[in-house]
Amino acid sequence: MSRMTTLDRSTTPHAWLARQSRWSWFEIVFWLATLLPFFLFPTYMTLASQVAIAALFAISVDLILGYAGIVTLGHALFFGLGAYTVGLLSARLGWGEPISGLLLAGAVAGFVGFVASYLIVRVQHLALIMVTLGLGFLAYELANAMTWLTGGTDGLRGVSMWQIFGTFRFDLWGYTAYTYSLIVLFVGFLVSRTIVNSSFGLALRGIRENVTRMPAIGSDHSWHLRKIYTISAALAGIAGGLLTQTTNTVGLDVLSFQRSADVVVMLILGGTGRLYGAILGAIIFLVARDQLAGVNPQYWYFWIGLLLMIVVLFMPKGILGFLAKLTGRRD
Repeated sequence: MSRMTTLDRSTTPHAWLARQSRWSWFEIVFWLATLLPFFLFPTYMTLASQVAIAALFAISVDLILGYAGIVTLGHALFFGLGAYTVGLLSARLGWGEPISGLLLAGAVAGFVGFVASYLIVRVQHLALIMVTLGLGFLAYELANAMTWLTGGTDGLRGVSMWQIFGTFRFDLWGYTAYTYSLIVLFVGFLVSRTIVNSSFGLALRGIRENVTRMPAIGSDHSWHLRKIYTISAALAGIAGGLLTQTTNTVGLDVLSFQRSADVVVMLILGGTGRLYGAILGAIIFLVARDQLAGVNPQYWYFWIGLLLMIVVLFMPKGILGFLAKLTGRRD
């Protein structure tokens, strides 16, 4: 009887979540490895900061796509809102303080995400894809039409960031940009990790697997979806704000369909429903783009497409999922 009680306790949802919340040696090694660019690749610091920003954006999409099952092709809407919020604060209001700008970018994107979530939870499948795509197109065209505010196709001019805490300046070599982006990525990852390894995250998995059964067990699936969509939008806005702060530029491309599509490709490459898959996908995609564009600037997407086909056909759960299968590690 005591043995059965022990087994029952070890297989409860709380026990499972507790095991999932523990940090593994792989995670510790991984985050230590993010410091390697400072020592081994000092000439690629700018690329490293772009990878960190893309990874945060990918994590934000993975929260809704990989864990909640919300398929989106328009998440650049929130990325762009964050980017333009920071840019307009600096260019139009003269406020270039990084931390407060980043928080405001997340707040604006999160608010718009909360409003949009009431529409998102009403549809599923193909209709959901079309709604998210339509929202992205609307935002892009609005930004393009409001030239007096956004600069239109010429981009927003006059963006200038202050020093972080009045001490650390964004240098040309990218050391400050990467350090700053890496810290924000880590904080965003910690928040996301806490969410997915909680009872709320478990409910999201249930919604992803079978949304019609969740009300039967007393789960308010609509409210859960609205919450995670809002959080995802806020994280995407912070990623967009980071891009503006580290480059001092913001243009219409931050709202483009291409950016929404690229982040989905990153998730497919790394593996959806795995936060580290989002980070791995961002690393593979951006490093491959950098190297392949150097070989042939016109046709580098050919190789990305080939890689994507190989992953989808032979590693349907992404590269990280394939590695987990090889090592016998369960989700």
